Amino acid sequence: MNKLGRYISTTITASTLLVLFMLLGLDAIAAIVDEMGYLSGNYDFVAALRFVIYSVPATIFDLLPFAALVGCLAGLGTLASGSELVVMRSAGVSTLRIVWMVMRPIIVVMIAGMLVSEYVAPVTESIAKSERAIALKKSQNIVSREGLWHREANRFMHFNAVQPNGILYGVTMYQFDEQHKPQSTLYAQRAIYQSGEWLLEDVVESIITDTRVRKIASPSKPWSTELSPELLNILMLDPIDLSIAGNDQYANYLQAQGLNSSPYRLAFWKKILQPLSTLALVLLAISFIFGPLREVTMGYRIFIGVLVGIVFRTAQDILAPASLVYGFQPIYASLIPIVICAVLGLWFLRRAR
Repeated sequence: MNKLGRYISTTITASTLLVLFMLLGLDAIAAIVDEMGYLSGNYDFVAALRFVIYSVPATIFDLLPFAALVGCLAGLGTLASGSELVVMRSAGVSTLRIVWMVMRPIIVVMIAGMLVSEYVAPVTESIAKSERAIALKKSQNIVSREGLWHREANRFMHFNAVQPNGILYGVTMYQFDEQHKPQSTLYAQRAIYQSGEWLLEDVVESIITDTRVRKIASPSKPWSTELSPELLNILMLDPIDLSIAGNDQYANYLQAQGLNSSPYRLAFWKKILQPLSTLALVLLAISFIFGPLREVTMGYRIFIGVLVGIVFRTAQDILAPASLVYGFQPIYASLIPIVICAVLGLWFLRRAR
């Protein structure tokens, strides 16, 4: 039984990793082509290639459920085509036992993916976006279209580029009063975090009154804010690229500021429930092999796997913004597709027994 378990685990792991590497290759090619449109200044092909490579860890976690689904269909399909599954069941190996043998390697791959997403992807994604922004020379004296916006009470801030080590480029601030009238604007070429405090450099501030606008220029100025380099590293990433802890931390910060934290709560639940998404899709793949896809060709199995993966992702993408618009709990947006896949998988397995 141990040899049989290792054989199935090896087959499933190999097919899943093969599918994952193929998807990563296709995604990397598409990403490189997309980055070609941004080449300018110091942002050359080598810099674009480095940006894509740094983005790979985040992509791995995003593609894992899809790779597990198609990989299991391909791996189990190979065993079914050679009548090996029939022999196993004839020898007294139960369907539930085979399901567990398939789930074990997927759980291992899934845990590895979670570790990459939690500890590697946020760091590499932060470095990638920081280097890209600096290479594109977004530290110029304008508000760039692709920088980072942030609100703190009645102050709106924009940063052209953020480095993970606590350096900001192109800092612009707009201060409003309680009646939403502008009080001042400020631009600083750079901000440095030292000894627990921010210091703005090359500052130009405009004080707005009812009668005139007074400009004040200074080489440096202290900046008091609740933002820390850690929070800024979170701010520069999309919610889905953050770690689970990072999403929770920044969502709590936004709630303390009285701001909307729903996108970060949604990403938090989506990432924390992704292992369940993967297991539900794998369960559905197993049920297909024992049920409706038992005697079809490998190409057809892969086609069905791709189709199911697209439908699953589309359902999540539709429910995610729906939860923000209609105000229901973000956890339901992630759970509904998972529950549907799990129920379908169990139903097909029950029919196949």
